[in-house]
Amino acid sequence: MVSVRHIHFGQTPTSLTTWLEGLALSDKQREALAATCQYCQRCECDDADRVESLMLRAREMVEILLPLNMDLDTLRASVLYVFVDEELLPLEQLQEQQGEGLTALVQSVQVMAAIRSLRSRSTPGEAQIDKLRKMLLAMVEDVRAVVIKLAEAVVLLREVKGADEETRVILAREVSDIHAPLANRLGIGQLKWELEDLAFRYLHPKTYKEIARWLDGKRIDRETYIDNFVSTLQAALDKDGIRAEVSGRPKHIYSIWRKMQKKNLSFEELFDVRAVRIIADRLQDCYGALGMVHSLWHHLPNEFDDYVATPKSNGYQSIHTVVMGPQGKTVEIQIRTWQMHEDAELGVAAHWKYKEGSTGKAGGFEEKINWLRKILAWQDDVVESGNLVEEIRSQVFEDRVYVFTPRGDVIDLPVGSTVLDFAYYIHSQVGHRCIGAKIDGRIVTFTTLVETGQRVEILTSKEPNPKRDWLNPNAGFIKTSRARGKIQAWFKSQAKEKNAAAGREMLEAELAKKDLSLSDAQGAVKRFNMHSFDDLLAAIGGGDVRLSQVINHLQSKLGRHEFDEQQAMEELLAKPAPSHKAKSSGQVEVNGVGNLLTHIANCCQPLPGDDIQGYITRGKGVSVHRDGCDQLAHLLERHPERVVDVVWGGSHSGGFNATVRLLANDRAGLLRDVTTVLANEKSNVVEMSSHSDEKQNTAAIELKMELYNMTSLSRILARLGQINGVIEVRRV
Repeated sequence: MVSVRHIHFGQTPTSLTTWLEGLALSDKQREALAATCQYCQRCECDDADRVESLMLRAREMVEILLPLNMDLDTLRASVLYVFVDEELLPLEQLQEQQGEGLTALVQSVQVMAAIRSLRSRSTPGEAQIDKLRKMLLAMVEDVRAVVIKLAEAVVLLREVKGADEETRVILAREVSDIHAPLANRLGIGQLKWELEDLAFRYLHPKTYKEIARWLDGKRIDRETYIDNFVSTLQAALDKDGIRAEVSGRPKHIYSIWRKMQKKNLSFEELFDVRAVRIIADRLQDCYGALGMVHSLWHHLPNEFDDYVATPKSNGYQSIHTVVMGPQGKTVEIQIRTWQMHEDAELGVAAHWKYKEGSTGKAGGFEEKINWLRKILAWQDDVVESGNLVEEIRSQVFEDRVYVFTPRGDVIDLPVGSTVLDFAYYIHSQVGHRCIGAKIDGRIVTFTTLVETGQRVEILTSKEPNPKRDWLNPNAGFIKTSRARGKIQAWFKSQAKEKNAAAGREMLEAELAKKDLSLSDAQGAVKRFNMHSFDDLLAAIGGGDVRLSQVINHLQSKLGRHEFDEQQAMEELLAKPAPSHKAKSSGQVEVNGVGNLLTHIANCCQPLPGDDIQGYITRGKGVSVHRDGCDQLAHLLERHPERVVDVVWGGSHSGGFNATVRLLANDRAGLLRDVTTVLANEKSNVVEMSSHSDEKQNTAAIELKMELYNMTSLSRILARLGQINGVIEVRRV
């Protein structure tokens, strides 16, 4: 049943004090909520009408949430969120002035904004996919954020009642496709019905009004009929000692329309326009009431459902039956206990209190698993079709597993991850000291794959002791490059002193040839992103940094060799781009200058979407580089005045070259797996080279591909990174 509220958008609001007095709250709760409202009203905004309008929205959200038995923090967070979302309250100050708990809840609601991406028309990039994953985790971690977002959807639907048709339809379609299925999966009947009815009203206004007219035309007769039916049934139950309460049940226009469509019925043929609900004290009273109903009136066998014995996927429980009542009119009857009724109306909102420990640690964990399963199943209810949703399902849902720590925190891992991957995801030291693992309390091997909904516990020793066998791709100990990188880093750190000594010897010998000292090399630490000079020496000795790179950097910095700009530019442009790319044809635009000749620099090969800078060359137009390009930095040291601002134009009809380097454990079938990914992504490979290191048992593959934007490059990098045995894949 949809609760009736007193605050609605567009009406003249009552005072804050009067409004608070009408809420079913204690004096202490009213004071806290009043303080939050007054805090929001003091926001930095000169438009008093806007503040009043937002406060009206916040009040209505509170009235929606209050019947759902949400706690005071949820009510306060809903008020704060309205103003934070409109950027009238800085989130940075919120934690200090309103507390860490409220701030975290408001941030969780903000993360839910990624839900709009499910209706986006463009292919999501890696950043958008990451936002959707964070949204999913926030939904599981604190269900209150979901309920606040659903309450906001109800309010927004009410607000656009007087807006233009396009605005109403866009919002209604989003709610119908995304929010209503989510409320249904989470079993929040109070919000589900209102979301569906309001969205249906905007999407099918003629049908909505027609059904409403049918209902209104028969309302008096129907209400009289139901009152008599309820009185007769209540008297029979009381006489038989069955403790239950009988009432008429309102029918929702959207549910009537759905049943008409599903069963191809006219309005007059519907069984459940007249509806009654029986709420019993005990489960046995439910079946006692069912027997009483069937003894009083003849029931229709094909219209009987026992959702108590077999609950719906969202946890809904109730007995549904249709009987032929007085005057030969059909009446639908729902029978449930008070607990079932609360669950049907509130869904997961009825169980959020696990946060306060009311259900105990184990109970809270089980609730989280149930919510996670419902939210993952929600993807099947998203009615939008097309490549976007398939992309989201494959990257957010189907290629990920969501498992729990012993404390109930949700961990997001790639499909195929092992318990050892899980350990390294928690912390590198947990992985290094891992000596065993449990899944749902059962001892498992390191190679056991984790599955969604499992609780994983890692057993550790006092001292780190990784095994080199863990790096063997054929052994199946680890799946993720993150875990592999941490293990390799640990073994490298063990040999750091040895590598540092070798690196020092190599560097001293080369510096002597160039008449440089070891102290001169101190300046290269920052250039190669090292924390200390010893780290740089170890990187040189371990082969992570090439000695020639260090020497060239030092010579350039100390001015020990003449830097021939013309020769550098010739090297940059030694491989001229095809004619359709070499000229400015809308792909790159030079700000403030006319139609200049532009070149895509071969040293860094920027792609549309990269941050870029231009450099005016001698007689060859503007060379376009990626921000941070080393060659560009050398050029600008001599002639900083030649830099120009360039931006990507609106036309990217031609392809751009990008080089990708992949490092993996050498194995049979590696090249086949790489080429399969490239073929599936329909990427055009211009050049490919590979090199195997027998000592390290690794293979390095370098690919030069023709691409059109950063989105396709990000997708290819992600897919290559998921290949079994891949240690690192990056653009160079």
